[in-house]
Amino acid sequence: MKILDLRAYYGSNIYSYRPVVKMILDLAPDGCRPTSELGDFNRRLLTLLPGLEEHHCSRRRPGGFVERLKEGTYLGHVVEHVALELCKLAGQEVFYGTTRQGAGETVYEVIFEYKSAPGGLAAARAAVELVQALLEKKAVEVAELVERVRLAAEEEYGPSTRAILEAARERKIPVLPLGGGFYQLGYGRYARRIAATITDRTSCTAVDLVQDKQLCNRLLADHGVPVPESAVARSAEEAVALAEKLGPPVVLKPVRGHHGQGVSLFVSGEAAVRRAYELASYYDSRVLVEKQVPGRQYRLLVVGERLVAASLRLPPRVVGDGKRTIRQLVDELNRDPRRGDGHGRPLSRIRLDAVSLACLARQGFTPRDVPGKGQVVFLRDNANLSTGGAAVDVTEQVHPANVRLAVRVARLTGLDIAGIDVVAGDIARPLEEQGGAIIEVNAAPGLRMHTHPVEGQPRDVGRAIVDELFPPGTPCRVPVVAVTGTNGKTTTTRMIGAILARAGLVVGMATSDGIYINGRRVLAGDTTGPVSARLVLSEPEIDVAVLETARGGILRAGLGYEGSDVGVVINVSGDHLGQDGIETLEDLADVKSLVVETVRQNGFAVLNADDPHVLAMAGRVRGKIIYFSLVPDNIAVRRHLGAGGTAVFVKNRMLVVARGQQVRRLLPVRRLPSSLEGLARHNIQNALAAAAACVGLGVSPEHIRAGLESFHCNLEQNPGRLNILDVEGIRVVIDYAHNAAGYLSMVNVLRHFRGRLIGVIGVPGDRLDEQIKEVGRIAGSNFSALFIKEDAHRRGRQPGEVAALLRGGALEGGMPPGKIRVVLPEGEAVLQALLMARTGETVAIFYEKLDTVMKAIHIFRARHQLSGGEKAGAGGREIFSR
Repeated sequence: MKILDLRAYYGSNIYSYRPVVKMILDLAPDGCRPTSELGDFNRRLLTLLPGLEEHHCSRRRPGGFVERLKEGTYLGHVVEHVALELCKLAGQEVFYGTTRQGAGETVYEVIFEYKSAPGGLAAARAAVELVQALLEKKAVEVAELVERVRLAAEEEYGPSTRAILEAARERKIPVLPLGGGFYQLGYGRYARRIAATITDRTSCTAVDLVQDKQLCNRLLADHGVPVPESAVARSAEEAVALAEKLGPPVVLKPVRGHHGQGVSLFVSGEAAVRRAYELASYYDSRVLVEKQVPGRQYRLLVVGERLVAASLRLPPRVVGDGKRTIRQLVDELNRDPRRGDGHGRPLSRIRLDAVSLACLARQGFTPRDVPGKGQVVFLRDNANLSTGGAAVDVTEQVHPANVRLAVRVARLTGLDIAGIDVVAGDIARPLEEQGGAIIEVNAAPGLRMHTHPVEGQPRDVGRAIVDELFPPGTPCRVPVVAVTGTNGKTTTTRMIGAILARAGLVVGMATSDGIYINGRRVLAGDTTGPVSARLVLSEPEIDVAVLETARGGILRAGLGYEGSDVGVVINVSGDHLGQDGIETLEDLADVKSLVVETVRQNGFAVLNADDPHVLAMAGRVRGKIIYFSLVPDNIAVRRHLGAGGTAVFVKNRMLVVARGQQVRRLLPVRRLPSSLEGLARHNIQNALAAAAACVGLGVSPEHIRAGLESFHCNLEQNPGRLNILDVEGIRVVIDYAHNAAGYLSMVNVLRHFRGRLIGVIGVPGDRLDEQIKEVGRIAGSNFSALFIKEDAHRRGRQPGEVAALLRGGALEGGMPPGKIRVVLPEGEAVLQALLMARTGETVAIFYEKLDTVMKAIHIFRARHQLSGGEKAGAGGREIFSR
C-alpha cells in the first residue's frame, strides 16, 4: 500500500464539520482483495487491536466493524478503523471516520477525525504500517506505534494548553493556532492570546520578577508576607557560611530555575551543602540558600482575583515489598499508563538522577537496595509533578485567610495567573499560626495537578482561565461574513466592505487580490483560502471580517473560521469542473454550500433565489435565510416573504428590502455606480447580495444606501472588475471574467458600447477543453476582432494549447480567421490590441495579472505621446478589414 496524499483539515470541510485527516491510499498490489479472502488476517488484526471489537461502523452497534470484516471489506476501510483505534489508545479518542472510492480502482480516500493534527497524521501513517505488516505476516509492535502517535499528539500542545482550549471550545469561543505554542481565542478586536498559562495580560515585568527568586522573596517579605529567610551565594564557601548562619536544615536552589531543577531540600552539613551548591549552580551561577520550612507542600492557583484550585503535592516515593530493589520498584511505578515523558500525561516518569540519589543516600539507601515490606522510601524531597510527584486536591480545605493571602501575593507580583507554592503543616489553618511560608511564586503554572489529581476532585481550571479572559456575557468574536459563488465574489466582498466602512466599522477583508485592513491592502495576492481567513481574523483592530471564500481553499483545507454570522452564495455556474473530483454543477454546489451550512444558528444565509443550484441549498441552512433576486415576482421570494422571511430584490428599477409584507426602498438602480445605470446586471446582482448580507448584520438602510452609492468600479475601489478607462481616446474595459458565465455578463455590458469591439481573451489552462471552447464561441460571436493570449501559469497545458482551443471556439462562433490573432504573452497581446484600435473603439481585456495589463497600458501611453498622437503599427489594422 502507498500513501499518495496525506493532509489535515483544521476546520469545517466537505467531509465533516469537525477537523479531519484525509489520506489518499493506493491499495495495489496487495490490498485489493476483501478481508474475507485474506486467510487469518481478521484474527491477527483483532488479536493486536481487541478494541476494534467495540467499533460500531455503519451497523451503529458494538461489533458492527467485526461483522464487516467477516463479510469482507476492503483494506482502506480497515486502515480507517485502525487509525481511530490507535488514536484512542494514544489518549486521543475520536469516533468519526469514512472511506470511499478514490480516483482509480485501487485508490481509496480514508477520512477520520482527530483531536491533534500531528497525532492524527501519525495515526494515519501508523495504521498503514500495521495493516501492511499484517498482510506481509510480519511482527508489529502496537505499543511502539501507539507511542509514536502519542508523542506526535503531545508536540502540538501540553495539558495546560489543552485544558484552556477545551474550555474555550465548550464556550463556543473560536480557537486559532498561531504556531510556536501560541493560540488565539476569539476573533478580531475581542481576541486574546495564550501560550499555556501565559496570557496577553501577563506582565513581562511580573514574570521577570518571580523568576528571580531572591527578588521575589524580598518583595514579599517587605510587604509582610511570610517567606523563609534566605540569601544568595556565588560560591560554595558562601553557601556553607550562609547555611551555618541560617542553621540546618536549609534549601539550596538556583535563583532562576523551574520544574524543581537543581533544588535540594533538607540539606545539613558542609559536604551536603557543597554538593547541593554544585547541583544548583549548574542551572544558575547565583544560588539561593534559604531556611527549610517544615511542613507539607501545597500549590495554590490564583486566576485574576480568585483562588481557583489548591493541591497537596506529594514527593515521588516507593513502598517496599521486601523482594524488589528500589530501581525495580521505580520501574514498576513508571509502567503506570498515567505516567509519561514530559508533561503529556497526568503524571511524569520518575528518574533516578543526582537529586534522587542524594535523597536516597540521606535515608541510607541506594537504587540497588531492597526496602522492607511496607517501608516508604522517598525518591525526592520536592514534589514537582515534572519530576514524578503527584497531587491531591485540597481546594475546599484552604483557610479563608490563606485564600486572601494567595490572592494578595499574586497581586503584589503583578501576575494574572500565578502558581503559589506554600509549605505548611495544614493548609486549613492560617499560615501565621503555624509557621508556614510562601516559598515560591510561579508564572506559567502547570495545570496537570489540578485537572488530574491522584485523589480528590478534578478542577476545571481551564474554564476558570477562559472565564477570566472572557467574562461570561462579554463578546469573544467579531462578526464574520463569508462570500462564495462562481462569479462576483470579489466585487460583492468589496461592496460589503464599503458598506460596513460607511457604518464606521474597521473592516478586515480577504479577497482575490489581497488582504485589506481598514481600507488599506496589507498583503497582496490571492487570499481567498483558509490561511488568509485566519490572518484577517487575527488582526487585533478589526470590528468585522468579510472573507471571500473560494472553492479551491475549501477543497484543499476546509474553512479558516469557526462559523460565520452571514454566509453568502452568489451563484453556481460551470467552472473548475473536472478538477479535484468536481465533475458536475451539483458537485460544485455541494462544495460551495459549506459556506451556508456552517452559518451560526443565529446567523443568516444569503441565497440567490434566481439560481436553482443556490436555491437548493436552503434545506442545509441551520440559521435564517435572506433571499436576493433580480426578479420582483420570484416565486421562492414570494413564499419566503409570505412566511415572514426577509428578501432583497429589484422592483420597479428600485432595490428594496422586504420583511414579510413590509417593504422598504433602498435606492434606485440608476444610483448604483457599479451598475453603469443598469447596464451591468451582474453588478446589480452583486449589490443585492451585499445589501442582503448587511441586512443580516443589522446595518441600517441608510448606511447600506450610502455604501452602495459610493462604490465605483474603478481601480481604487474595485481593481480588475469592470474597470473602464479612457486610454488616449480608446475605451479600455478591464475585467477578470474567466469562464463562460463571466464572459456573457461582460458581453451584455459591452454590446451597449458604440464602435468596434476588440477582445483580448484568455482562460486558465486547468478548465475542461469544452469550457475553454465555449468562451471562444462567446467571444467569436460578439467581438469584432480578437487577440488570444495565454496565462503565464499554464496549469499543465502546453504552450499554445489553450489558445488553439479558444481560436477553434471563436471560429465556431462565427469569427472570420482574419479577425483573430494569437499573441501568447499577456502584456504583448494587450499592447498590440491598443496599437491597432482606433479612437472611439473599445478594447476589452480579460486578464490574468492586472499589473501586466497596467504596464502594457503605460507603455502604450508613452509610445502614443512620443509619436505626437499618431500610433505606431497602423499597418496592423488589416486585421480589422471588412
